[in-house]
Amino acid sequence: MSEIVSYLPGILLAYSATLLALASPGPNVLAVMGTSMSVSRRAGVALALGIAAGSFLWALLSVSGLSALIATYAAALTVIKIAGGCYLLWLAYKAFRSAASRHDIEARTLGGAPLTPLRYAARGLTIQMTNPKAALAWIAIVSLGLKHDAPLWVAAAIVIGTTALSTALHLLYALAFSTTAMVRLYGKARRTIQAALGTFFALAGIRLLTDRP
Repeated sequence: MSEIVSYLPGILLAYSATLLALASPGPNVLAVMGTSMSVSRRAGVALALGIAAGSFLWALLSVSGLSALIATYAAALTVIKIAGGCYLLWLAYKAFRSAASRHDIEARTLGGAPLTPLRYAARGLTIQMTNPKAALAWIAIVSLGLKHDAPLWVAAAIVIGTTALSTALHLLYALAFSTTAMVRLYGKARRTIQAALGTFFALAGIRLLTDRP
């Protein structure tokens, strides 16, 4: 029980980072919104599932790569935490800048003719896996929950939990944002959400930079 308690705060922090990152509409989220609105809810769901599958792969690759690196070079965890902390502070800066901006969100559609659900899912997977920012984001998120000599169940909990959150949130966007009314409602809360997101990422970044492995 004491082992679970010692690792639980980091795992929950990784979950919180994932949840709040998805609350901020990046290119992937905007694509899901736009596809649901302009094509169909079914197409948006398929795209969302493809993106969520990509999230699972990035989380798995990040956990596997960082675990292997840390096992080989114990000092690597310090370097990873510094890099992850700096990236989180950069995300905080972008979130605060977005909160200060008066520009509303703009849902985007994918170019080309409408596709089959399977091809929308494949497109979502491709978009997620070819996004270099996704790799940096997942490394930062995993760094929040992964410690030196952490048991295998910690890595599994991070991968499973963050994948579940990614799947649930992307599906929620696909189902809810099939109408322009929901986009307008979300737009009214955008600045508050971005400010909260910036605060969280700033605190998480500082935590990584000051944390001792």
